[in-house]
Amino acid sequence: MRLVIQIPCLNEAETLGDTLTALPREVQGFGEVLWLVIDDGSTDDTVRVARDHGVDAVVSLTQNKGLAVAFASGLDAALRMGADVIVNTDGDNQYDAADIAKLTEPIVAGQADLVIGSRDIRNHPEFSPLKKRLQRLGSWTVRQASATDVADVASGFRAYSREAALAANVVSRFTYTLETVIQAGKSDLAVTDVPVRVNPTTRPSRLFRSKRQYVRRAAGTIVRVYAMHEPLRVFAVPAALFAAVGVFLFARFGWFLVTSDGSGHVQSLIVGAVALLVAMQLVMLGVLADLLRANRVIAERTLRRVRTIELDVGTLLNERQAAERRRFENVAGEGTDN
Repeated sequence: MRLVIQIPCLNEAETLGDTLTALPREVQGFGEVLWLVIDDGSTDDTVRVARDHGVDAVVSLTQNKGLAVAFASGLDAALRMGADVIVNTDGDNQYDAADIAKLTEPIVAGQADLVIGSRDIRNHPEFSPLKKRLQRLGSWTVRQASATDVADVASGFRAYSREAALAANVVSRFTYTLETVIQAGKSDLAVTDVPVRVNPTTRPSRLFRSKRQYVRRAAGTIVRVYAMHEPLRVFAVPAALFAAVGVFLFARFGWFLVTSDGSGHVQSLIVGAVALLVAMQLVMLGVLADLLRANRVIAERTLRRVRTIELDVGTLLNERQAAERRRFENVAGEGTDN
């Protein structure tokens, strides 16, 4: 089996060397371990540092396209490198590379498709009390949305099986961590987590400028991704609320109509009718969104098959080229002997 360790990077020249030095070249269960760096439009010496430390491949994006795009580009490149398992880690040496074997063990054992390396958020010495509460709240929210039991959904230290990598479709440009957990939990992939250790912080996060911005963007990502997978439920909740308001107002008008002449309460009838109309429209939107979700599922399955075919064709072409090269070398050798 082949393991590819990928590192999305943006101006990580100062810390990437330490990260690569700590990475293993041998991991239990794998015959080969390769390193891949995704350069997300860095303007420093990130690529030079990567090559000086012996990475096997570098994918350079033409400009900074965001962490989610760099992550997805890395998955595609790792699959083309023949990866059976892909480990994603950060370029700032945040995660302890010695835990990579622990991270990949459930996949090697056939027990999981996606494994998240969960940090000990509660006892993390460098997290403020507010950040700890926000992390736990965010993880709880994603667990409810994804029907998984991952303790630290924001962790970028994770391992993907080949099937999980083929099925991954990242839409957000902000971050892949939340979206991929919800997507995996709503599909047929087995998701689990293992406790991992972390190294001392070397720099502040570049993903967001403030906790308020992170909460706002993370909440938007969770709602959008959950709506993609459960649109009928998303529209059913406000539809039920509007329907309840409409029924209450109709009942109120009926009560006054029976007990008196109902004069002066026509506004309840009008507002109730509007509320019921809105509820009906929301139900129709939910049905349409659910039909679109069915088409999206079909498109994702088709994309997975196309990716698989492309990888198989690429492997066959590489083997054919290698065979032709060996044949040419043999012919050339025989001609030299004669």
